[in-house]
Amino acid sequence: MSERPNLQRSEWRQWRQFAVLAEELHFGRAAARLHMTQPALTQAMASLEGALGVRLFDRNRRQVALSAAGTALLPEVRELLRRAQALPALARSAAQGESGYLRVAFVSTVGYGLLPGWVRNFRQRWPRVALELIEATSDVQRELLQRGEVDAGFLLHAPGSAPAGLARRALSSEPLVLALPEQHPLAARTRLSLRAIADEPLVLFPRRILPEVFDAVLQLYRSAGREPVVAQEAVQMQTIVNLVSAGLGLAWVLHSVRQFQRPGVVYRPLAATAGQGAPLCETSLVWREGDANPALQRFIEAGRAQ
Repeated sequence: MSERPNLQRSEWRQWRQFAVLAEELHFGRAAARLHMTQPALTQAMASLEGALGVRLFDRNRRQVALSAAGTALLPEVRELLRRAQALPALARSAAQGESGYLRVAFVSTVGYGLLPGWVRNFRQRWPRVALELIEATSDVQRELLQRGEVDAGFLLHAPGSAPAGLARRALSSEPLVLALPEQHPLAARTRLSLRAIADEPLVLFPRRILPEVFDAVLQLYRSAGREPVVAQEAVQMQTIVNLVSAGLGLAWVLHSVRQFQRPGVVYRPLAATAGQGAPLCETSLVWREGDANPALQRFIEAGRAQ
């Protein structure tokens, strides 16, 4: 028994030949349109039918007609050819960053102001690029970038401690401020001294999230001869503020978090003294050095339009 030809070996040009013959229903006219000989077209259709294991055309000496299988297949083949014809333009568009797929990670704090406008500008200018947004802490983002699971990330770091081996665009630098319950006795003050808050329980982010910023907070307390009293750790700034609202303690948060208006929580800056000030934290957009994804460059440019 002879082996049936493999369907996967059928070339897309055979599908085009099938579609033209289905339109003409005449081997001579179809061959002329395809710039091939009639015997070559006859052989090509026989090969395709052999690969499929079904007859696509009913033939006799007078006419050629589509079989039931050919009739059912024709709309799918036309769609296949339409999509194949669109591939060169799609490839050129992706090479220019006008289409494609982009994965961007972000810390929750950029969602309060920076991220929405950035994404809006990008979507308006490049609507054909599929953009996936992934919320993740800065330490997780570094791992995702290293593994190639995201293309870029909005992350936090201490001044002078930007992630090594990554290209970056510095976006902002801001001091930490204190979040405290609205009913706390210290809430009546416009600024808080280190001495006033040194023994207050804290809701603090874990060191692994922002090690250099965590160490700066620790050093601030130690400069006053104190150790911070950490009542509870939490990862997300929004969660930290919610715990402050519940009365678990005070919290050091980014100045931009003040935009998160949680009922029952107020924000106060640290009163500056000689040689002492609130720790600073920077926000940067980072990506792998030499990343050739054109859509990434479009995304970076979108931030300049804000």
